[in-house]
Amino acid sequence: MTQEARPVYLRLRDHIAAAILDGTYADGDPLPSVRAFAAEHGANPLTVAKAYQSFQEDGLVTVRRGVGMFVAEGATRRLLKAERETFLSEEWPRIAERIRRLDLDPADLLDRVAG
Repeated sequence: MTQEARPVYLRLRDHIAAAILDGTYADGDPLPSVRAFAAEHGANPLTVAKAYQSFQEDGLVTVRRGVGMFVAEGATRRLLKAERETFLSEEWPRIAERIRRLDLDPADLLDRVAG
């Protein structure tokens, strides 16, 4: 499924997950309010709330009533582990097949990344 074909709340979830993995939000940090995040990304607040709810269900964020949502302790490590597994099991096989099909040398690919 292409990124554009995924439901909006999953794309918003991906954006939040990337921000956590990139260090924009560390364990214990507050996340933007639903309204602020919705305004920033031109999304419906209910859709943002659904994305946040999915993180809460996964134990990656905690809610402090009257204060907001916060990245749960250990969430970065757990999210990194899950994202790595998803990459290796779902994305990497397609990438590896394309590398083989195009007869690319993995060493050349590493040189491009490093250079």
